[in-house]
Amino acid sequence: MKYRVVVFGVKDTTAEIVSYIQEKLHPVDLVVTIHSDVLSGNQVSGYKGLSYLTDQYGIPVFETHSYGLKDEETTRFFAENEFEIGISMGWQRLIPQAVLDRFQYGIFGFHGSCGYLPYGRGRSPLNWSVINGDTRFVLNLFQYDAKADSPNVFANEMFSINPHDTIRTLQYKNILVSKRLIGKLLQTWQEGTVKIRRRSKDFDGWYEKRTAADGKLDFHRKTRELYDLIRGVTRPFPGAFAFCGETKVTVWSAHPFDEMLDFSAYAPGEVIDVFDGKPIVRTVDGSLLIDEYECERALMSGDILV
Repeated sequence: MKYRVVVFGVKDTTAEIVSYIQEKLHPVDLVVTIHSDVLSGNQVSGYKGLSYLTDQYGIPVFETHSYGLKDEETTRFFAENEFEIGISMGWQRLIPQAVLDRFQYGIFGFHGSCGYLPYGRGRSPLNWSVINGDTRFVLNLFQYDAKADSPNVFANEMFSINPHDTIRTLQYKNILVSKRLIGKLLQTWQEGTVKIRRRSKDFDGWYEKRTAADGKLDFHRKTRELYDLIRGVTRPFPGAFAFCGETKVTVWSAHPFDEMLDFSAYAPGEVIDVFDGKPIVRTVDGSLLIDEYECERALMSGDILV
C-alpha cells in the first residue's frame, strides 16, 4: 500500500499537528506512534495515545512496539509498503536508515536552539533554552538522516523567549511556527520542488539528555537560575523539586520576589514567610516567591528547602 503523507509522534503536540494538516493542508494517510507498553521502558513527557485519530478522521494509526522502530513487525510494515513524505512531531528518537530509505521525499522533523544547526543538536532543546536563559529560539524544519539533528535544513523561523514564558507557552509558540513551516513543506512537496540546504558555517553544540532528576533545585544558585529551571521543566514535564527534611516539594510555578530586602538572617533555601499560601524563599542573591507547589504538608516560615 502507498501512504503519501505520514506523521510520526507520541505527544499531545503530535495530535495538534495531525489535526492541522488533516483539516487545513492535506489528508494524512498514516500516523506512526508507540504502543502504550513502550512507556514502561521510556520516559515520554506529554505522552498521548493517538489511536482515537482513526475514529475522528479515519486515519490509520500504526502502533509500534519499539520506539527505535526496529522490532520485526515494524520492520516488515515499512518494508512492505510505500511512502512519500514523513513529518515527525514529538518523536524523540532517531529514525533508522532502513525506514528513512522507504520515503521518496524523506522524513522531516523539527529541532532548534538559540543558534543555527548544527549548533544545539541533542535532547530537549526547548527546555535547555529556557534553563540556559536564552532569549530566542530558531526552529528548523530539516530532513532526517541517520545522525541526530543534521543541518539538512528545508526552512527555519525564529521566535522570542520572554521572561514570562514557561516551557508550555513555548510549546504553543513552537506549534504555531511548526504549522507555518509544515505548510511551506507540503506546498513545495505538491509542486515537486522540495529543496534542502545541506551546508552550514556554524559549529556543533550539543544538549545532553535531561531526566526528572535534573529538576533538583540548588539554592546555592542565583535567583534567575532557579527561576529559569522552574519554568523550563514545569508541566507537562516532571517539574522542579527540592526537599524539606525527607518530604519532597515539587515547585510548578515561582518568580523572583525581591533582591534588595535584607534577608541575611535567613539561610539560602529557608522559607522567610508565607502569604496567601505562597512561601517566600531566600536565595543567594535575593528571594523567590513560590506561586504553586505540591507537598504532603503546607510549607511554613523556618522550613528549609535543600
